Amino acid sequence: MNNSRLVAIVVIEKVLNENAYSNIVLGLELNKSELSDKDKALVTEIVYGTLKYKYSIDKILLRYVKKGIDKLESFVLNILRISIYQIRFLDKVPSFAAVNEAVNLTKKMSNVGASKLVNGVLRSYLRDPDVKYYNEEDNIDRLCFEYSFTKALVKLFIKQYGSESAERILKGLNYKPDVTVRVNTLKLTYKEIWEKLIENGYNIEKGYACPSAIRIIKGKNIENNLLFNDGNITVQDESAMLAAHSMDLLPNLNVLDLCSAPGGKTTHIAELMGNTGRVRAFDIHKNKLSLIKDNLNRIGITNTTCDEMDATEYSEELLESADRVLIDVPCSGLGIIRKKPEIKWSKNLRDIDGIIDIQRKIMENASQYVKKGGVLLYSTCTLNKNENEGNVDWFIESHPEFNIEPVFYGEFDNINYSDKGYVTIFPNEYMDGFFIAKIRKS
Repeated sequence: MNNSRLVAIVVIEKVLNENAYSNIVLGLELNKSELSDKDKALVTEIVYGTLKYKYSIDKILLRYVKKGIDKLESFVLNILRISIYQIRFLDKVPSFAAVNEAVNLTKKMSNVGASKLVNGVLRSYLRDPDVKYYNEEDNIDRLCFEYSFTKALVKLFIKQYGSESAERILKGLNYKPDVTVRVNTLKLTYKEIWEKLIENGYNIEKGYACPSAIRIIKGKNIENNLLFNDGNITVQDESAMLAAHSMDLLPNLNVLDLCSAPGGKTTHIAELMGNTGRVRAFDIHKNKLSLIKDNLNRIGITNTTCDEMDATEYSEELLESADRVLIDVPCSGLGIIRKKPEIKWSKNLRDIDGIIDIQRKIMENASQYVKKGGVLLYSTCTLNKNENEGNVDWFIESHPEFNIEPVFYGEFDNINYSDKGYVTIFPNEYMDGFFIAKIRKS
C-alpha cells in the first residue's frame, strides 16, 4: 500500500470501529506499507491529528452533511474527517490538494456518488471560513470545540479542578509529545549517552523535570537505534520516570511491582538499585510478561523475575515480604491523551466506578505486602480525582498504620503538591498527566 491517506484511513477505521490502540495499529500498518519516511510522517500526523480533533471535525461536518454523519459509509466519513483535519490544521497541505486527493480516493475506494458528496462537503466548508461552529456564549461549548473534547470530559475536569485549571488540562492534553528517553547508567553515564545520541544525528535537549531524562527533538526512530537495542536508553515519559524516583530506592532491597507490563517502571527500579537486591514483577496478562522479559534482557538486568498474578487476589506468600511496593494501577488513562488521543472517545465515564473498585482491591492487597517502615507507591496516569485523591484518602482513613509522605521534584508550574502530600502532574508539552502518592507503613 503506497497511498498515505489510504493508510491513514485504514488505521483510523481500526481505532474507531474495532477499538484498536492507535500506536500499535499505526506501527503495524506503516511497517506493511511501501511509503517513504516523509509519507510515513504524514500518515502519523493525519492519524493522531484526526483522532485528536474528531469532536471538532464532526461538529463541522454536521453543518454540511444534511442527512447526518451517522448514515455515511465509514470510509467516506473518515475521508471527510482526515480532509477537514488537513485543511483546518495542516499548513503544509494545500486545501485544493486535500480536496482532490479525497475525491479521487473516494471514487476509487467507494463510488462516484460518494466522491461527489465528498467534493460538495469540502468545497462548502472552504466557502465558509468565518463560521462559528459553537455557541460563543457557552463556555463548555467553546471548550469542547476549541480543544475537541466531549462534554462529559470537559464537565468532569471543570467540576474537579475549576474552569481555569480545566482549560489548562485540555490544552496540555492536546500537545504533540516528543519522544523522551531514560538513560541506563548501569552501562554508560548520562554524558556518554548524550554524546552518542548527538553522534547518531539526534537533536536533543535535557529532560524537563527528571534528572535521568533526555528529550529527542528530531531524529530517526529511536527504537531502531543501536543505543536502544543495546539497552543504554529506554523510551519513557518523564511523569512515569518520577514514580521510581519517589520510592527511596536503595541497594539490596526487596521490591514488588504488581502491575508491571510492559516493564518501564520495573526496569527503572532495578537500574536505580544498581541491579542489586530483588525485584519481583507481576502482571495479570501472561502474554505481556514477554514484554517485561525483553526489556530486562535488553537493558541487562539480572535482579528481576517476572510472574503472572492478578493483583486483586491476595497472595499469602507475599505477606510483609517487600521493602517497597509499586502499584501503578489500571486506570482511565485520562492523563496520557497526548499519546493516545482515542481515549477521548473510547472511555465511558460510567465505567470508572468499576475501575475504582479494582484499584482499591489492589491497594488493599499491596498494603499487606509492605514491611514495617516500608513504602507503598501508588500511581496512575489519569487526572480523575476519584481514582487519585479519592482512593488515597479512602485508604488512609481505613489504614491508620500508613501515612502519606510528601515528595518533591522541584518547582515546576505543572507539578502540583497537595497539602496532604500527594502530587498531581498536569500535562504540558513535556509531560503526561500523572498522579503519585508515596505512602509509608509506620
